[in-house]
Amino acid sequence: MTQHVRDIMTSAPVSVGPHTSVAEVARIMRDRDLGAVLVTEDDRLRGLVTDRDLVVRSVSQGGDPEETTVAGACSEDLVTVRPDDDLDQAVRLMREHAVRRVPVVEDGNPVGIVSLGDAAMERDPESALGDISVAKPNT
Repeated sequence: MTQHVRDIMTSAPVSVGPHTSVAEVARIMRDRDLGAVLVTEDDRLRGLVTDRDLVVRSVSQGGDPEETTVAGACSEDLVTVRPDDDLDQAVRLMREHAVRRVPVVEDGNPVGIVSLGDAAMERDPESALGDISVAKPNT
């Protein structure tokens, strides 16, 4: 039976506007235990920002994280999938583009995120990546 992205994606992804401060996005990630947040403008997907993006593209550049917006830290050239796309296609895209998360878009609007961890849990929950994906982070 063919699996679809909708079967394993995280629905109702957290999103912020492009003018949200890097510090605010970091607090959202901390408080909601997220590694990625979508950046939207007028309900349209504009980008995706990860915790690593915040560090590499923003914090390491200096500047005040309360004043710096997430627009400069997010990835804007995104690979996306639709909810009804085959899961195999999503995994191929992740491999081809060397990304761990892919926004799920329907009619131009973000409706979810599918991650490498989601796919690992679905395909082989006993794998090392599956184990890591479900483990709670050490705080």
